[in-house]
Amino acid sequence: MIGYTCVGTNDLDRAVHFYTELLGLLGAKQFFKTDRGIGWGIRPDKPMFSVMKPFDGHQATVGNGTMVALVATDPEQVQSLHAKALALGGTDEGAPGARGNGFYGAYFRDLDGNKLAAYCMIKG
Repeated sequence: MIGYTCVGTNDLDRAVHFYTELLGLLGAKQFFKTDRGIGWGIRPDKPMFSVMKPFDGHQATVGNGTMVALVATDPEQVQSLHAKALALGGTDEGAPGARGNGFYGAYFRDLDGNKLAAYCMIKG
């Protein structure tokens, strides 16, 4: 159902470095690049993640209650994504851990303040 997601940035070069490093842990590659943004994906038939300078030319702002979740393969990958985001200058919004009903997740903000989650489903 989801085709792609997009978050805004006010510093495209900085955001591209952050997301290239972070999404590389998931095996994502650059799918498109324009003067306003870049999109990454795993395969053309799967959802894509993009970061863009706003089309209207105004400052990018963070949506209160808005979050993009990245699917990980296992708890170790959730932990790696969270650690990489923090190492790249992101901020912690919730350490990796079990959240109930088999959901294992971690939360962080990117360099522009956009909130993301990394998660996987675990048994037992």
